[in-house]
Amino acid sequence: MAGRITALAPQRGRRARLNVFLDGRFAFGVNQEAAARGGLRVGMVLDDADVAQLRDEDEAARFYGDALRYLSFRPRSAAEMERYLRGRGADETVLTTTMERLRSAGLVDDETFARYWIENRGAFSPRGARARQAELRAKGVDQARIDEVLEEEDAGEDERAYQAGLKRLRLLARCDEDEFRRRMYAFLQRRGFDYETVRSTTERLWAERDTLASG
Repeated sequence: MAGRITALAPQRGRRARLNVFLDGRFAFGVNQEAAARGGLRVGMVLDDADVAQLRDEDEAARFYGDALRYLSFRPRSAAEMERYLRGRGADETVLTTTMERLRSAGLVDDETFARYWIENRGAFSPRGARARQAELRAKGVDQARIDEVLEEEDAGEDERAYQAGLKRLRLLARCDEDEFRRRMYAFLQRRGFDYETVRSTTERLWAERDTLASG
């Protein structure tokens, strides 16, 4: 598909893309970013290798855009991003290029992601160390990085369990002591807290229940 560029026209409804015309005929579409990197201009002569490279760069730009949209909802681990891009159809070459670009821009970093996940859980849905480790492993974060981030936490396991229990307390306000203990035990265990933490936290919440309810 070699030829001389005779026109570069924005695509209708997709102004981030250009239609490239060679020798007066439409040849292919390309992302504006790839076109700029390739220095495309009217009068420029492209050979088959040039066209192939432009198409590769256009594909890479498309997957990078997909990655940015995926990140717009929340940060992602490297493993999450790789799974997503493969699901979108990225081959290994494009996947490697895209991941390197994301890492260089600081947009995908497992240590940063692990800190975000731990802080988010602490603020909105406190969980025990076992549960948080399991969640991060499921996101593809390696154990050494998980351990490093968990060691930096300020709040201890008892305080996290207490905060989690406080969020559940209102639902158990009408329970008698036996039911309160049974349901609070089960709730905190599901959140990944160990037996001793669950026991001491339940004792504390039961003892403070009337005060907390009146406050």
